[in-house]
Amino acid sequence: MQFGIFSVGDVTEDPTTGRTPTDAQRLQDILTIAQHAEEVGLDVFALGEHHNPPFVPSSPTTVLGYIAGRTERILLSTATTLITTNDPVKIAEDYATLQHVAGGRVDLVLGRGNTGPVYPWFGQDIRQGIPLAVEHYALLHRLWRQEVVDWEGRFRTPLQGFTTTPRPLDGVPPFVWHGSIRSPEIAEQAAYYGDGFFANNIFWPAEHYQRLIGYYRQRFEHYGHGTPAQATVGLGGQAFVRPRSQDAVDEFRPYFDHAPVYGHGPSLEEFTAQTPLTVGSPQQVVDRYAGMRDLFGDYQRQLFLVDHAGLPLKTVLEQLDLLGGEIVPVLRRELAVGRPAEVPDAPTHAARVAALAAQQESEAATV
Repeated sequence: MQFGIFSVGDVTEDPTTGRTPTDAQRLQDILTIAQHAEEVGLDVFALGEHHNPPFVPSSPTTVLGYIAGRTERILLSTATTLITTNDPVKIAEDYATLQHVAGGRVDLVLGRGNTGPVYPWFGQDIRQGIPLAVEHYALLHRLWRQEVVDWEGRFRTPLQGFTTTPRPLDGVPPFVWHGSIRSPEIAEQAAYYGDGFFANNIFWPAEHYQRLIGYYRQRFEHYGHGTPAQATVGLGGQAFVRPRSQDAVDEFRPYFDHAPVYGHGPSLEEFTAQTPLTVGSPQQVVDRYAGMRDLFGDYQRQLFLVDHAGLPLKTVLEQLDLLGGEIVPVLRRELAVGRPAEVPDAPTHAARVAALAAQQESEAATV
């Protein structure tokens, strides 16, 4: 399994001090957080894409490209790449470029986003969100796999004899996760292509995501990609940790209460009971997330949100120390116990290049 963190890049006032970072400071903090995630032994750093305040990551490839030059091992991903409002041609070129810059340490989560006004800003209609996601990805999938593309659709000008540049590294495109918090159509899309499905289950009860993930696994098998257990699943999560659980609750409560996404809604206790948000000791986080396998089956990637709601950089880095030092090592061991042999490892560029070479060798031997 891969363990890591994702950032939505919100610029939020610290409710305990009244200070709000500048955009520049928040971006510099994100760079520091990503580098520290590698230092503490995490596998993945993922960054969202937003085009509206209070968020700053409108250009995730720029930020991830810088992080690639400052790290050696950690896999760089997006928490969402907006497949609906971005041009598939630009996505194909940007992320193939990032592949080369990062030596293959790149994948991405495609999603529709959660901000309706973004659609008209980029010349699209939110009422066409699902058709946009379907058509844009069909084109992106071809652009990465076909040297020359002729294409015509509903939502952009046609292409004739078009080749994206650069071509994907080693002939293998970045691995794609289709991210969703609510849409079975996106689970269907992930299953159809045999791609990964990322359920960012940070807002709703587990039963909702059990249905989505279960549907994806069934459809993955239907399209002939393997058994339901062989489907590739990622989960979101949230945690705030201190050695003593009550200290974690007391410290995190003002941040929760004023958070731009879920502040002024359910209480901290209600929200933690209904969602994967876990505020407490390292052992409490281990117990909660070791139980995800019982809910969703064996899966490949677990990401945590730890840097939101105005939390100061010092606190976030302390969270990473606890995550990398006390939580993830235990989760690795516990989730490896009894893992069936048919369950695939998390996707990496090296493994996918090796699989392509083996496939080509097998095909050549049958000619």
